[in-house]
This record gives sequence, structure tokens and C-alpha cells, in this order.
Amino acid sequence: MKSFSGNYFEDFTIGRVLKHATPLTVNEADLAIYRSLTGSRYALYSSTPFAEAAGFDRQPVDPMIVFHVVFGKTVPDISLNAVANLGYADGKFMAPVYPGDTLYATSEVIGRKENSNGKTGVVYVRTTGTNQNGDTVLTYVRWVMVNKKDHASPAPDAVLPDLPKAVDAADLSAYAHYASYDAELAGSPHFFDDYEIGEKIDHVDGMTIEEAEHQTATRLYQNTAKVHFNQFEQGKGRFGKRLIYGGVVISTARSLAFNGLANAGQMIAINGGTHCNPLFSGDTIHAWSEVLDKADLSDTVGALRLRLVATKDLPCADYPYKGEDGKYLPNVLLDFDYWAAIPKSR
Repeated sequence: MKSFSGNYFEDFTIGRVLKHATPLTVNEADLAIYRSLTGSRYALYSSTPFAEAAGFDRQPVDPMIVFHVVFGKTVPDISLNAVANLGYADGKFMAPVYPGDTLYATSEVIGRKENSNGKTGVVYVRTTGTNQNGDTVLTYVRWVMVNKKDHASPAPDAVLPDLPKAVDAADLSAYAHYASYDAELAGSPHFFDDYEIGEKIDHVDGMTIEEAEHQTATRLYQNTAKVHFNQFEQGKGRFGKRLIYGGVVISTARSLAFNGLANAGQMIAINGGTHCNPLFSGDTIHAWSEVLDKADLSDTVGALRLRLVATKDLPCADYPYKGEDGKYLPNVLLDFDYWAAIPKSR
């Protein structure tokens, strides 16, 4: 049989390295399509003169596009038979990516644990994205619940990786000086010094996700997960319809966060992330953020540690998050913890 049906839980042995197909050259068209699908307005990823003034060689690729492309490479090998993508940790954007760069991805299995039902297990992988020069541009850990091929196969010894709660501020870099930065052109007067730890921001706007949009976005990253495309199969599942790729939620919420965080457009690290509840076509995403921490990177630029929470069909004026039982509210889609670079006051 020449076709590949994906790896199952039993196939993920500790230390196994997977070299993912297919390298993808990112170009200006990809950036334009991404903007059309997410509504992103961050100036760094919209204007070459603006990006150059901030210290980049030219207009860089939004780090979220880099994440989605590298993630998409991994799907056929890691999550084709997944039940759910559970979370992320220890993600670092190591270097800027520019239009014309080619992205490659490899993953190493660093943990696994069979679930008590004997039908599924959780697999941990560290994925590394590199460019055409072999430079690492992104590294992150994610964990996935994957089906077993043979329910009768014995459970392997559990191996759980030791993951940091957050990327250390000493490991952060903005890769640009931000010494020349036009706040009016960026769309916000608020700089690093204007944000306080514990502050919450309602991003006010909402965006409804349609079936064609989420499929186009997911195909853009060459993500082949069955749950997003195959209605013939998904119609027989517990939801009766296709799930929207969680990355669409992250990118849409990040785009909504422009209203309140326009100068914090450059994501530089991913501390953690949880997809709390599913999203379906026709649902409307809202978002709010909380400032968890702050760090000095240089005389001209700092970093905000932000919690980004996305909801469906629920505006965020009262910052919905978890109930009294400590569980996520049913309308909460995403709990995403990241560092973003932001210029300091002039």
C-alpha cells in the first residue's frame, strides 16, 4: 500500500525524530491571504518602510504565519490520527522570517503516556522550524491525544517531559531596535511603560468564522487534519460537523487584539496554550487580554507577557474565563500565554 494513513500512538517511541514534508517557501501572496482571512492590521507586517524604520531588514513575516506553516508540516506525521491537539509550551521565535524564505520542520518525540481508556494516549513532541540556511527560526513543544491502532497492545512506560511554565525573559529577543517607531502610523499611543501587570483589556470587536474561510486558512498552511476537511467522516462523529483549526482561533484573536495592543504586534515566545472548547462555522470570536508580566529587553524595547483569551458568541467586557469550579467556561475557546515585543515611550 503506497498511501499513508498516519502514525498511531504505538508508533511514537521516545527519541524518534520525524523529518516532515514538504518545505514551503513563504511569499508576499501568503501574507496577503493571511491578512484577508484574519484582518490583521499590525504595522510591522503591513508596511516595509515601517518595518525597516523599526530595525528589520524589510517587512518580516508575521510570526503566527511561521508557527502555522511549521505546525502544518507536522500534521501528517503527528496528528493525522489525533483526537485533539491539547496544548503548547516553551515556544521561541529565534529569528525573523522574510518573504522568500523557505521553512522546514522536524520533530522529536519527548514524551508519551497512554490514557486510562486504553484506546488513546498523549504524545509530546518538540518541533523545530528552520530556514533554507539551516537557521532555527522557531522551536516549540506541543502535546496531542492520538488514537491507538491496537487497543489490546500493552501500555508503554509513561514518560512526561519537564516543561517550563514560561520562557525566561533572559531568553527573549525582539531582533530589532525599535528606535524609530511612529505610533500614529502603528495605530496606538500606548507603549511598554503604559501597561501595568494585572491590567485587562477588552478588545471589543468580534469576527464570525465561515466554513470556506477556515478551510482556506488551514490549506494555506498545508494542514491536512481530517477533522477540518472531511465532512463525510466528521458527520458521523460526536459533533456531526467539521472542527475549525485551533490556529484560526489563535490568529483571529491576535488580530482582534490589535484594538488595545497595536504596538505589541511581534510575538517572540509562546509560554503555553490550551484549546478549551471547539469552534464551528458561524461562531463569532471575541477576545480579551491580561498583562501577566513585563521585561526590559533594551533601552528602546520591552516585552509584555500576555494572556490572550478567546470566546465564541460571548463579548468580553466582563473578561470571561473560568467558573467557580476552576474549569473553563463553555464559551471560552482559547487560553494562550505569550511574550510580545513592544517599543518603549519616546
